[in-house]
Amino acid sequence: MFWGHRVIGVACVLALAACAPAGTASTTSPSPSSSPSSSSEAPGRKTPEAAGPPGVKPRKGEVRPIPRTGGLPPVISSIPTERKVVFLTIDDGWEQDPGFVRQVRDQRVPITAFAMRDAVEARGTPDESGGPARYVGAGKWGYFRQLRDAGVPVENHTLTHPNLRLLAYPAQRRELCGASKLIERETGTRPTLFRPPFGNYNTDTLRAARSCGLSAVLLWTATVQPGGKIAYQVPDKKLRPGDILLLHFRPNLARDFRVLVNKIKRRGFELGDLQAYLAAARAH
Repeated sequence: MFWGHRVIGVACVLALAACAPAGTASTTSPSPSSSPSSSSEAPGRKTPEAAGPPGVKPRKGEVRPIPRTGGLPPVISSIPTERKVVFLTIDDGWEQDPGFVRQVRDQRVPITAFAMRDAVEARGTPDESGGPARYVGAGKWGYFRQLRDAGVPVENHTLTHPNLRLLAYPAQRRELCGASKLIERETGTRPTLFRPPFGNYNTDTLRAARSCGLSAVLLWTATVQPGGKIAYQVPDKKLRPGDILLLHFRPNLARDFRVLVNKIKRRGFELGDLQAYLAAARAH
């Protein structure tokens, strides 16, 4: 099914831009003086910092409907709108840079995080494609509670980052349901969105997502590389209305994120509230 030039549900080409799977080597930890503090609050408690979800909201009638999928969660790679709005998402949880939390909180930048257990808990080899890691596992789930309190939804990116196409349905369901249960325990809110590792999924993935209470599978239309460079999936190398951008918790995240946000705004785009747009697209 097409929305103009986009496809809901992606080809395997998009998977090539995703993060590498976690390995088994030891990780690097920052010194105690540089670590972000871990929240000791109850998982469901909200602080006054979060004054409602940040980001622009859809106007009445702005968003076209997402086609129904016969009871399975839809696979979405962009939002059906003509407004110059894009959506920021970030995967895994390796590099827990405190400067990133400060930017998101203080500037009220809308972003959706897809947490992967092994990355958050520093089990395995971190993603160091942006440089040497400094904050791997620095705050663990306390870091994601800080993001939650800054208005960031924490969604599902599996427990161990497997290629789901290689797993049978029961194993896929363990990955998805296990991650949702853990995130709910640690943040107080159960995920409703799922991002498959590498962008790889099949019908069993959609069945497992539905079984685990996940209402949509979210992909992307462009990735953000080290230095804040946008890697496009379209020939004209431009942002388009409704684009979903994929970032990762990599070294130098705070710097790269600042570059990215400034670049998006210079090009005349707004940053949208992804959850509000998804709700509008599915309300038809």
